[in-house]
Amino acid sequence: MKKRVLNKIRKNLIKQYSDYNSDKIDIIMYGVEALYITLEKSIIIFSLSFIFGIFKELILLLIFFNIIRMFAFGMHAPTGFICLIMSSAIFLLSAYLLKILTIPKSIIPCIYMAFIIIEILFAPADTVKRPIVKKKKRKIFKLLSILVTTTYFIISIIISNKVIINAMLLSILIECLLILPLTYKIFKLPYNNYKNFGSNIN
Repeated sequence: MKKRVLNKIRKNLIKQYSDYNSDKIDIIMYGVEALYITLEKSIIIFSLSFIFGIFKELILLLIFFNIIRMFAFGMHAPTGFICLIMSSAIFLLSAYLLKILTIPKSIIPCIYMAFIIIEILFAPADTVKRPIVKKKKRKIFKLLSILVTTTYFIISIIISNKVIINAMLLSILIECLLILPLTYKIFKLPYNNYKNFGSNIN
């Protein structure tokens, strides 16, 4: 199904934009394929969350996760299938935990301190396809990821809504796992890809 759809889109692009060379078509198709995989994955995960009765919790978790993900980045699964399996397992389980997990407020500062230390050491974590080459950008992304985490911590201390507190905490936990060098190593993915372009680029 996927291959058939992508091939059809490629043929239409070649037909409509005959002045584009194969490299430009490949770049466009890379984006189209990424969008297709994202939509396909989202439909499956959202459908499962609706079946399991955790749709609202999943939406809440994804909102908090995507905010921190914008700045801390992190690994992507090596294939679309692995990404689907990982995303389904991680986010559906986490969304379920939002409803049942009770974290004492006394240990929340310690947990967030650990998160911030991890971000100081490893955020942002790039990928081969999206290396963060400029040193200034890496510093900005690091500061922003720490700022988001600190904001989540302050909100967690102020409010009493267990689901929101859990959503923020688990979203940061997932993100911290995705930026660890060990996680990259487990999936045999290269780490600190910006170094391939020179570490002193401003």
